[in-house]
Amino acid sequence: MNKALHALVYVFLVLAGTALFFELQLNAKRAELTDRNTIQEDYLVRIAKTIERTEADKTATFEIQKDVSPVEAKLVDIPDMENLLDEYPASLEQTTGLDTYEWNPQNVRQQLRTTYVLDPEGKPVMDGTRPLTRGPGTEDELLNKLFESAKAQQSRLNSTRAALTELRGKLESVVSELNKLKPEARQDKVTIVEQKEKITKLEGEKAELENQITKLKSQIDELGAEITSLKDEVQQAKDETEAVKEDLAKSNRLVEQLKEALSKAIQMKGNERVTGAAVSSLSAGDKGKIVEVDNENMFAIVEFTDDTMKELKGEEGNNPLPAMELGLRRPGFNGEAGEFIGRIRIRQEVKGKNYAICDILGSWEQDKAKVGDIIFAD
Repeated sequence: MNKALHALVYVFLVLAGTALFFELQLNAKRAELTDRNTIQEDYLVRIAKTIERTEADKTATFEIQKDVSPVEAKLVDIPDMENLLDEYPASLEQTTGLDTYEWNPQNVRQQLRTTYVLDPEGKPVMDGTRPLTRGPGTEDELLNKLFESAKAQQSRLNSTRAALTELRGKLESVVSELNKLKPEARQDKVTIVEQKEKITKLEGEKAELENQITKLKSQIDELGAEITSLKDEVQQAKDETEAVKEDLAKSNRLVEQLKEALSKAIQMKGNERVTGAAVSSLSAGDKGKIVEVDNENMFAIVEFTDDTMKELKGEEGNNPLPAMELGLRRPGFNGEAGEFIGRIRIRQEVKGKNYAICDILGSWEQDKAKVGDIIFAD
C-alpha cells in the first residue's frame, strides 16, 4: 500500500512539474500575444491616421488657358484660348480639410480589442455554437470602415495616376508644339537682330546724310550769296558795258569826226607828218586780266594795268590803241600747253578807263576763257 501511495505521489509530482512547465510556456506566449496585439493596435491607430475618412470636393476646377491661334505674321488682339485642364479632376489635388480616422481615444481602442458582438449584459452573442465576430461595436466594424476608406483612397490614387498620365500627354503635346515653334522663334529673333543692325546702320547713314545735307545747305546758302554777289557784279558789268557801248558810240562818232578832220588836214597839208603812231609790240610779262567774257560771241572785256596803257598809248595817252594780239593764260591750268589758254586781239578802247574790248581768237583756243584769266605779252 505504501508503495502504491509513493508511486501515486511521484506521478502527481511529475504531473505538477509538467503543468508548471506548460504554465510558464503559456504565460510566455500570452505575454507575446499581448505585446503583439498592442503593437498591431498601435500600428492600426497610426495607419488609420493616414486613411482619408471623407472625400474631396468634386466641384473644384482649375484653368490653364492655352493660346491655340496659329502663329502668323500678324497681330491678334484676342486669340483663341483653350483650357488644358478642362477634364482634369481638380479634386485630386485637395490635401487640406480632409478628415482621417482618429482611433487613439480609449473607447475606440477598446473597440479594437473587442472581437465578439456583445449583448447589453456584456456577453458574447452566439451564432449557433460560435460567438459573432462581425457587427456593431467590434474590431471588425472599424477594420471594415478602414478597408472601405483604403479602397476609396486607392481608387483616388489610381485616378490621380490616370490624370497624371493624361496631363503628361498634354504636356508632351504642348512641349512638342513649343519645340516646333522655337526654331521659328530663333530664326525670327535672328531676323530681328539683323534688321535692328540694318536699322542702326541706316540710322547712322541717315545721320551722316543729314549732316551732309546740312553742310550742303550751308554751301548752297554760301553759293547763293556768291551768286547774288556775282549777279550784282554782272549787272554792274552790264551797266558798265552799256556805258562802254555809249562811250564807244561817242568814240566812233569822234573817230569819224577825227578821220574827216584828218582827211581834210592831209589834203591841205600833204607834207605835214602825223605824230603818235600806234605801237607794234609790248614788253614781255602780265598786262591785265579779263573782267567779263562772252564765249558764245567770242569777245571779252579786258582791264589793262596803268603801265600797260602807257605802253599802248604813250606817256601822254594820245596814241591810238593798236589791234595787237596778246596771250591768255590761267594760273593752275594744266593743259597741253601748260597754263596757256589762247590769244586775244585788241579791238576797241573804252574811253576814260583802262578797259578794252578784245576778240577771242578761236584758232588758239585751248579752253574757254573765264573771268580772271591773265593777259600777257610774249
